[in-house]
Amino acid sequence: MSLGGAVTHWAGAGLAPLLPFWLRLRAGRGKEVPERLAERRGADAARPEGPLLWLHAASVGESLSLLPLMAALLERRPALRLLVTTGTVTAATLLTQRLPDGMAERVIHRFVPLDVPRWAAAFLDGWRPDGAVFVESELWPNMTAALARRGIPAVLVNARMSPRSARMWRWAPGLAREILSRFRLIFTQTEEDAARLRALGAGEVISWGNLKAAAEPLPADEAELARLRALIGGRPVFLAASTQPGEEEKVLEAVAGARAALPELLAIIAPRHPERGAEVAALAAGTVGEDAVSRRAEGGLPGPGCVVHVADTLGELGLFFRLAGVAFIGASLVPKGGHNPLEPARLGCPILLGPHTEHVEALAAALEAAGGALRVTDGTTLAEAVTDVLSTPGRARALTRAAAMVAADASHLPGRLAAAILEILPIGGGHAPAARRA
Repeated sequence: MSLGGAVTHWAGAGLAPLLPFWLRLRAGRGKEVPERLAERRGADAARPEGPLLWLHAASVGESLSLLPLMAALLERRPALRLLVTTGTVTAATLLTQRLPDGMAERVIHRFVPLDVPRWAAAFLDGWRPDGAVFVESELWPNMTAALARRGIPAVLVNARMSPRSARMWRWAPGLAREILSRFRLIFTQTEEDAARLRALGAGEVISWGNLKAAAEPLPADEAELARLRALIGGRPVFLAASTQPGEEEKVLEAVAGARAALPELLAIIAPRHPERGAEVAALAAGTVGEDAVSRRAEGGLPGPGCVVHVADTLGELGLFFRLAGVAFIGASLVPKGGHNPLEPARLGCPILLGPHTEHVEALAAALEAAGGALRVTDGTTLAEAVTDVLSTPGRARALTRAAAMVAADASHLPGRLAAAILEILPIGGGHAPAARRA
């Protein structure tokens, strides 16, 4: 075992006695499912017969980006079953909701075990996957070491490595090289990501683009969509989607500015974390008055007297993108890196982006270059952009056409990745052999 491997092994083992208590604390705060805590220790395996591929995505965006890839994998291998792990309750809920009926019976969900050596071993020995696919930046020393010891091949897809993360990994070059060498192949979002990963010691790295760009359009309840459209009528609608703390104040400043030109404007604010709904509603009440604010989580509706509707529910962004005449994509007016800007593009909604789009820079740059998105820098420029797009139908149509073309360019990626993964990983037709113990 290398020095890097020894350090991560003993660090994980030393923390292990405290982690069950920490998990129970998280469960008490709604961040874990109490009856499923055993999964976080690698227990509760129920391996099906036949070939099994393990896919892991940490959170909501990564999990939903997997859906087209999962469909492509299952289409190419009719006997294949998928074990999908996530790290958050929200990701698990949305992934389960979005699985098509024909796919659900071939997909098993579990919460991923924490990166403790014996828990990683228990997980792999229980499930015995034929291969593993990690998404984006999930670089786990103990789990990847356990995979390597058992001869289970792994690939990393949609990988990204920001300049800041690359600088941090340079403090542990041996560990970075060791972890990255455990992947048979790494598919990155951009050439810049590929260059940073190669500099850290990665072997074969290919840049094929961002899997999030190929995600299916977000769903919506058609009856609810019709109901809300009738309620809203002809009012112009501005959506601030997936907003973060410190961002809603700027959005509300923009709402006040845009209402000077568009007095009938309805603003919908969908915080990234729905549990912040009360906080966001209180901020809005301070700007437009309590009687002009409604919360969806409380059954509130965007009626005639509503100026700000807080969409603090889970899994309904597709509904609100369809209602909006323009959408600002959150986590981009504050330094959080941005969210997937192609979600509104696939639903014909014009896109506004802040300056902080580091996590989706290639997509944001492609949209901007094609004329499919507008950049804003603060509440004032956001108000100007909202007013411009909602007041100029031709401007809105040009933005949506350009964005739709960018989104269409990425539609081939899931199939291409699926074919490459199945070529790299020997996903056979029988039950996986018994795993070698750690």
